[in-house]
Amino acid sequence: MTFISRILLISLLTVTAQAAPPNIVFMLMDDLGYADLGCYGAKDIRTPHIDRLAREGVKFENFYSNAPVCTPTRCGFITGRWQQRTGFEFAMGYSAEQVRKVNGEWVPEPDIHGLGLPTTQPSIAKFLKSEGYATGAFGKWHLGFKDEFNPIKHGFDEYFGELLGHADFYRHNYYDGTHALRDGLESVERGGEYLTDMLNERATAFVKKHAKEPFFLYVPHLAVHVPWQRPDKPETPQVTKENMYDGTRADYAAMIERVDKGVGMILTELERQGIADNTLFVLSSDNGGERLSDNRPLFHHKATLWEGGIHVPCVMRWPAKLPKGKTTKQVAITMDLTATFIAAAGAKTPGDYKPDGMNLLPILTAEAPECERTLFWRIDRSNRKQWAIRHGKWKYLNDGNTMDLLYDLDADIGERRSLTWEHPEIVKDLKARLKSWQDEMDASERTFIVR
Repeated sequence: MTFISRILLISLLTVTAQAAPPNIVFMLMDDLGYADLGCYGAKDIRTPHIDRLAREGVKFENFYSNAPVCTPTRCGFITGRWQQRTGFEFAMGYSAEQVRKVNGEWVPEPDIHGLGLPTTQPSIAKFLKSEGYATGAFGKWHLGFKDEFNPIKHGFDEYFGELLGHADFYRHNYYDGTHALRDGLESVERGGEYLTDMLNERATAFVKKHAKEPFFLYVPHLAVHVPWQRPDKPETPQVTKENMYDGTRADYAAMIERVDKGVGMILTELERQGIADNTLFVLSSDNGGERLSDNRPLFHHKATLWEGGIHVPCVMRWPAKLPKGKTTKQVAITMDLTATFIAAAGAKTPGDYKPDGMNLLPILTAEAPECERTLFWRIDRSNRKQWAIRHGKWKYLNDGNTMDLLYDLDADIGERRSLTWEHPEIVKDLKARLKSWQDEMDASERTFIVR
């Protein structure tokens, strides 16, 4: 082969490599506090591998979860649309308020496991699978317990994890004895094995297995949701309703650090396979932190629409495409990741599919400027009602119809000083935008509602 031929061959291989669709890894943590990662200021929790994602990629300062609790955020990601369009207003579980439409009438749904994400809804896994991606999900599903709602039915080739919102990390049972661990559709017994370790191992094995083809790896860890059972202690007492919230900050830290170990395992395997540079790797949380979390400088916590309930960490690494060591102030939300993944993969979607999120890549690569966003949230339970909108730097919050609250988040991210009386015209505008959004959501053709 001549020198010129070798140069042409190298150029061809380079173009081919650049044109190859990226692998996509999305790790979604559960109830992670805003300041619980090293790259977000944690001093008592070591997260060197997650910090590496931020150091070698992009760190978001204004990233939001679709909801202040688990299920609706996961629905928002899987479908790429507002979860209210489907019917998920709040988390599924034993305290959920559930109704189903029967013959045009809303009636209570008595079966706590009777509802789930219908397979008629759009799915990021289906979109990527249609483009030749291998698809795997390993972790917490929380979008339906019955087989008909299993991740396998939503476009994932492989699934291993727990179907419920949380369970004993060693015994994989809920406190009432319901067994949550599944391998595909099969209920499996792996008593004594720590769930986070099993998820890390299965996710890493998936990378190795599919290294020669594009893949989408979804790793929704149960950590650091209660119960706060730290790794390497299989003698930990069985979780009960009474001891569910037992634990210390040190237990919580150990759980996060074990997730971080999994990030390192996946990165090492990506590098071993020579595909790390063309892998889009994202880590975020499904909502704000809870009792043992550090949400500073944000106010409040999970299950509220204050910033501490919905403002979450997010880091994104893709050496082949994204800048290194960038911090962005762009306001973004979980379902933007869906649109971003679809765009990165060059995936086609049905003609009637209209995403509610946006592709973040042009902004992160500086091909487009940062833009003003309008985001909405609501809680509409019998014992808690909140509505919120962020439009640009302004946030309006209605906390239980007690009063109108307005915050300038650029100047007051801790939501300490309401400016309602100073800017009544902004309050009026935001309330009108929020009402319009709620009217649109309520007009959706839903067959069930989980509040």
